[in-house]
Amino acid sequence: MSFIVKKRLVILGSTGSIGQNTLEVAAMHPDRFSVAALSGARNIELIARQIERFSPDMAVVMDAAGAMELENRLSSGTRPKILYGPEGLAAAASMPDADMVVSAIVGGAGLLPTFAAVSAGKDIALANKETLVMAGDLVMKTASDTGARILPVDSEHSAIFQCLSGNRSQDVAKIILTASGGPFLRMEAASFDAITPADALAHPVWNMGNKISIDSATLMNKGLEVIEAMHLFDVKPEKIEVLVHPQSIVHSMVVFADGAVMAQLGVPDMKGAIGHALSYPKRLFVGLTAPDFAAIGSLTFEKPDLDRFPCLSLAYNAARTGGTAPCVLNAANEVAVNAFLKQSIKFTAIPALIEDTLAEHHVVSNPGMDEILEADRWARNHAESLVTRFGG
Repeated sequence: MSFIVKKRLVILGSTGSIGQNTLEVAAMHPDRFSVAALSGARNIELIARQIERFSPDMAVVMDAAGAMELENRLSSGTRPKILYGPEGLAAAASMPDADMVVSAIVGGAGLLPTFAAVSAGKDIALANKETLVMAGDLVMKTASDTGARILPVDSEHSAIFQCLSGNRSQDVAKIILTASGGPFLRMEAASFDAITPADALAHPVWNMGNKISIDSATLMNKGLEVIEAMHLFDVKPEKIEVLVHPQSIVHSMVVFADGAVMAQLGVPDMKGAIGHALSYPKRLFVGLTAPDFAAIGSLTFEKPDLDRFPCLSLAYNAARTGGTAPCVLNAANEVAVNAFLKQSIKFTAIPALIEDTLAEHHVVSNPGMDEILEADRWARNHAESLVTRFGG
């Protein structure tokens, strides 16, 4: 007789798109997963509902006011330990009895709690690509030291991970990351100044949060994924190619030394990649079916237009420079995206603001965490100072 030991999950960013999908997958398999901790930012109503349903031991929110509101919303029979702020996130990420931490906080805010989990030797289901963009060398070295396994949740990196299964890393000739191309794939560059946040948030394929949707529209999301892939799979940026694939069925490919190409295909739904990370090396039912290839008819690929989407070039340049350059790239991008969403700058100002910030930065090679955090702080302040100029 065999017994299934439940895997206890900490879900950082449970109120976001990835977090909600992770809870859906966990709910499909209550015999395999339980929830040890949840964290959300300001959506107190949603995290309260999640607590009532999944009964975690700990919940973390943004600040003391949110913690008080959450306490008041919960029924008397549902009382997890409620923490808040960075200290609360670190405590959840390093819970002694947790088996896996799902890192799904969006942006640079996910770095420190994810690093706390890696330092504690936890298995990581990584959806927060910024962790590796900002501090990839440090995070991967720490994971090697502590025995933490980092399993990718981004659909592209999950695809690469699956294609590499059973193959030797030294036989990899090239990694191909696919991109949907976003909502402006066919739009003339002359019209980009008129793009509104609502236009950019209307992604044609994927259902994502605001920040990632804007990054997809600028192709910065793919640039960040190039840097993430460098660290996850220990390859140089020259061995990573981006191809636009509007159907979003081929999630990524690996080219091997003998010319063979392996691809991972599936419908564009994040539950597939999430389920693979949670259950690896097993595969679980997550409610998805295979693509209807006859109905799709054809799969197409094309090179990205770097003149219309310069953010991808900026990311490649930062990847080649290394050190603190990718951290600064990420921070400036977060400021620029936020300013665009507030309609303080135009869509075309996003890459310009990032480029100017990178140009003013003095790169630190082989940075420690303090230097990474200082570069992040400097870049955010510098980029903020540019918003008025680029918005004028």
